[in-house]
Amino acid sequence: MKSMFNILIVLSVVLSVTSGHAQIKNPQTETVKIFGNCDMCKTAIENAGNNKNTANVNWYKDTQMAEITYDSQKTNRDEILKRIALAGYDNDQFLAPDNAYAQLPECCKYERLNKAPAMVMDHTKMDPPAGRTGMEMPEAKMEMDMPSSENHTDMAMPEMMEPNALDAVFDNYFAINEALIKSNATTATAKAAELLNAIKTLKIESLKTEEQTAVTKVLPSIIESAKSISVTKDIAKQRERFKVLSKNMHEIITFYSSDETLYYQYCPMQDANWLSKDKAIKNPYYGSQMLSCGSTVETIGNKN
Repeated sequence: MKSMFNILIVLSVVLSVTSGHAQIKNPQTETVKIFGNCDMCKTAIENAGNNKNTANVNWYKDTQMAEITYDSQKTNRDEILKRIALAGYDNDQFLAPDNAYAQLPECCKYERLNKAPAMVMDHTKMDPPAGRTGMEMPEAKMEMDMPSSENHTDMAMPEMMEPNALDAVFDNYFAINEALIKSNATTATAKAAELLNAIKTLKIESLKTEEQTAVTKVLPSIIESAKSISVTKDIAKQRERFKVLSKNMHEIITFYSSDETLYYQYCPMQDANWLSKDKAIKNPYYGSQMLSCGSTVETIGNKN
């Protein structure tokens, strides 16, 4: 009887959690970056963002990415991220007030960015926490360095050549590809870990709106694939996960401003594709065993 009672308790908890998610109507899911360090941050971020039957937040400390599901008829991403910012956590859309950040436990004090996100929080328009007024919150501002010139309005501004936000992500992808071509599982593991770090520092807010939409759609799968490659030195398992990684990287190749011509290639033996900087076929799924097996199915010209 006691055993049956314990089973009923477990089932009741599971059903309770499941029904909580199921009660979110008109669900919309987005992936966003929220800065934090530890499990305490996870608890604070999720508690600040969650709202019964309206919003559910799952934050992953390894990548500092959060999956937000919300009722699109009752709230939106910005409202959820505002609450999280007020709890002390900078995110894609809003900077946390300095006093909120200062009150975080020492282990939760992540490294803050020097630049403000694309959309800076207007504290005067936000609902303050209980017991506070909006006047107590310092206003966040953006600063832009301008050339020193009295006549800068008439001066021709030089084109600013900034690295593409996706450079580090694709650089590490190609490094994994090269490691698999050489059947070097140790290097593939290391480069997959570097890819995860590149995703962690990815400034999604610097992308255009349509780019953000495309990237956030495939980012969870890219993270999962990279993590799977990074935790094993079994070359067969790495190659299997590389299939999924390559498919998702191709989904966002349109937004990668490469200074080289890239190639989307196909292996008929594995029914799988990969992206390459080399026109010549170098098959990452077989390495030296069948290095030239495959064909180019798409040529992607450089965009610079």
